[in-house]
Amino acid sequence: MRRAPGQCGAATAELALAMPLLLAVTVGLVWLLSVGAAQVRIVDAARESARAAARGDAEGVAVARGLAVAPDGSRITLGSDGDRVTVTATGEVAGPGGLFRFVPGVHLHATAVAAVEELP
Repeated sequence: MRRAPGQCGAATAELALAMPLLLAVTVGLVWLLSVGAAQVRIVDAARESARAAARGDAEGVAVARGLAVAPDGSRITLGSDGDRVTVTATGEVAGPGGLFRFVPGVHLHATAVAAVEELP
């Protein structure tokens, strides 16, 4: 099949125009994946600290267990209400930066509650 004289290289030009868009979508999806992974780590950190505090570990030990799981720069606070321990973990994920510096960072938050275990 013969092409018209003005269509030579049209597919290459279209691909060259579409590549930046495909790259932008890929970067956005990777960043969203990292936000999701960080949220899972925040939830795990809150749960780990709540479990440790419910077992009777010292507050500093329970917070340290959660911070070992949480993303860097996270904060963990413990509270108790009689027979329950409540832990709140918060953190931040920075925006993707570069050409996407207009995308703001994301604030992550998780709360876990555990019943205090009584010694036999």
